Amino acid sequence: MKLCLVVDDSKVIRKVARRILEELSFEIEEAVDGQDALDACDRNMPDVILLDWNMPVMDGLEFLKAIRSREGIEQPIVVFCTTENDMSHIRTAIEAGANEYIMKPFDREIIEAKFSQVGLI
Repeated sequence: MKLCLVVDDSKVIRKVARRILEELSFEIEEAVDGQDALDACDRNMPDVILLDWNMPVMDGLEFLKAIRSREGIEQPIVVFCTTENDMSHIRTAIEAGANEYIMKPFDREIIEAKFSQVGLI
């Protein structure tokens, strides 16, 4: 079973993502911000990270740059999931190492399609 780390400061978003991803046979861990996510990755590197942009402590872009700068680790697939929808944000995320980008609100079809595009399902 693949492990997905859901990183979002919204408990509701984490709960919705968990329900969808468990239906798609993913094991789920949750993190409330980028620093919490880095700590989770240090404990157990996930196969995929569903990552919010705007969070306290450490935002999604800072987290992405931090995880991509680490050498000697198996790099997870990172899918940004955010309300930031202008092209400059999307380009910035992809340039920083995001594999895909999902807009909020999302549903099972959207997650299934994006995860399929990056070879997870």
